[in-house]
Amino acid sequence: KLAHHENLNHSYPHCWRHKTPIIFRATPQWFISMDLNGLRKETLSEVDKVRWLPDWGKQRIKGMVENRPDWCVSRQRTWGVPIPLFVHKLTGALHPDTQRLVEEVAGSIELGGIDVWFEMEPSKLLGEEADQYDKVTDTLDVWFDSGVTHESVLRRWEDLDWPADLYLEGSDQHRGWFQSSLLSSVAMNGSAPYKTVLTHGFTVDAKGHKMSKSKGNVVAPQKVVKSLGADILRLWVASTDYRNEMTVSDEILKRMADAYRRIRNTSRFLLANLQGFDPQKDLVPVDEMLQLDRWALQHCADLQEQIISAYEGFQFHQIYQIVHHFCAVEMGGFYLDIIKDRQYTCKADSLPRRSAQTALYHIIESMARWLAPILSFTSEEIWEAIPGTRGDSVLLETWYQAIPEVEAGDDFSPEFWQQLMAVRSEVSKLLEELRSAGAIGSSLDADVTLYADEGLQTQMAKLEDELRFVLITSEARLQPLEAAPQEAREAEEVTGLKLLAVASSEQKCERCWHKREDVGQDQTHPGLCGRCVENVEGDGESRNYA
Repeated sequence: KLAHHENLNHSYPHCWRHKTPIIFRATPQWFISMDLNGLRKETLSEVDKVRWLPDWGKQRIKGMVENRPDWCVSRQRTWGVPIPLFVHKLTGALHPDTQRLVEEVAGSIELGGIDVWFEMEPSKLLGEEADQYDKVTDTLDVWFDSGVTHESVLRRWEDLDWPADLYLEGSDQHRGWFQSSLLSSVAMNGSAPYKTVLTHGFTVDAKGHKMSKSKGNVVAPQKVVKSLGADILRLWVASTDYRNEMTVSDEILKRMADAYRRIRNTSRFLLANLQGFDPQKDLVPVDEMLQLDRWALQHCADLQEQIISAYEGFQFHQIYQIVHHFCAVEMGGFYLDIIKDRQYTCKADSLPRRSAQTALYHIIESMARWLAPILSFTSEEIWEAIPGTRGDSVLLETWYQAIPEVEAGDDFSPEFWQQLMAVRSEVSKLLEELRSAGAIGSSLDADVTLYADEGLQTQMAKLEDELRFVLITSEARLQPLEAAPQEAREAEEVTGLKLLAVASSEQKCERCWHKREDVGQDQTHPGLCGRCVENVEGDGESRNYA
């Protein structure tokens, strides 16, 4: 006598792992009260004392503690840590001697393993009372297991400290491990088990989809290590802002490999140019160093402060950005490019060359340590190749503290060098156009004239004749801005500057490749310019700035 029949589609809870419907059953459970003994209030107080990274983690866990009901710690599973209790069959009360019974069960489990409890007959512990009590077969919630590691691990190992400096896990652990650790520690010790809690996102594919074996979008770490090396995988992790989901794909790892090569090749250049340098006898006092080398040291020291601060704040992606920019732009695109002339043309033991080597030595000593927590294997390779006496491993070192302190001066301030980099960039763009047009081969085939306003001209004039070494041209002249001819190019990024570059008409020096009017004037060395003759036969050229 059914009046009506209709199919209805509706949502229903499914197991997140097995993707099958869940069957619910009502069973008695064991709870820890959040309010009976002030556990909630004390826990919220401890939350304020912990450093949460990112900041939103604090509000997330605070909201969960404020709104959670009593903590259910029991599960009905056939495996896990037992809840070794006996309950009276009629009243439901715990056995009056529960504390002693728990200790006896713990001792038996310590000797015979976890199954001892499940196989144990109640009469063994309760004697004649056994018929009056039911043995609890529930197991503890696994979050309780991991949550008490502050007690079972930190307090049991002499070389570990309590509370922990850092708890690290994914963003789902505010309701899991972070919270169970906090609640159990506050209940047991009256304080949080950690000083800092860091939360990271999850790894997703290039489309932002969660990685899953069933989808076939998993990037296996073992495959990456085998094909690209462990350091590139580590560099990808460090370069990613872990506060959000972390995207990984073959293309992203390929870009990481390119970035890694930049860092590695910069390190190789630094080490290669330290050949023949003995830090015990060849270090140049900072007040005798060239101005460009002093800038390199000061910049290295400034970056080290930023890097240490980023490490202390667990901002690893900032460290990657700082180091990569340092290698690609400030070293590879500026400093190392300029000092090649000194390294390859000055006398081997001359002040200009030793000054540059002194800067290179301090930089690589610093860089090896900067890289050690991230590029562990590469930094060990660097460490073994740095000249001078050193410890067994860079991983056992502290930050490099021997960078000479450079006194800040108005003439060659960091702002001066930033302005010079901008001018050099404008010159490089103009020379690239000449090269593309076939007018010149290398930048040393060109003469460049800078038509600058009074302020900029005053700044650039500080380098005197050595401006050409910074611009890497055979000649570099300074002229007033109003004297600029019509064909002069106005700079795009530097105000008050026009540029004119032409192919040099002078003869090319066979040694330094500069085109100079004094090439061939020395009869003994007819293919050399005047300064190369001085470097080969004389006391060596003098440099003050670059």
